[in-house]
Amino acid sequence: MKSFSLSSSSPSPRLSPHAAQRRTLLAGFAVAATGMLVLAGRAEAAAATDPGAVHIDNFTFSPATLTVKAGARVTWTNRDDEPHTVTSSSNPRSFASGALDTDGTFAFTFDKPGMYPYFCAIRPHMTGVIVVK
Repeated sequence: MKSFSLSSSSPSPRLSPHAAQRRTLLAGFAVAATGMLVLAGRAEAAAATDPGAVHIDNFTFSPATLTVKAGARVTWTNRDDEPHTVTSSSNPRSFASGALDTDGTFAFTFDKPGMYPYFCAIRPHMTGVIVVK
């Protein structure tokens, strides 16, 4: 039976200060790149697994038009640094979120087929439509 030793009979070669610095820098880049890939994958997975998501970003609803099946729950998330609302355009209002601060969310379940236009009551030029089939 062969035995293996973890120790080496010859000393390991020493890296020059420049080579050691380069190795450390490359390792840092590898860690950063891996982190970015993981985060990008999570964002794609979240978008793919949550077809009822609307983001409020850069003073727009995205997507501006979202089509869902009856019974679907739609969740709006404010990614802006300013408050926004999600307010039904119908009279009487079908839904109204109140002010959503940064990272605030509002969810509403659409039970009946139809078109549901909405806007931001703080900035009425911001509009969107939920189409329920």
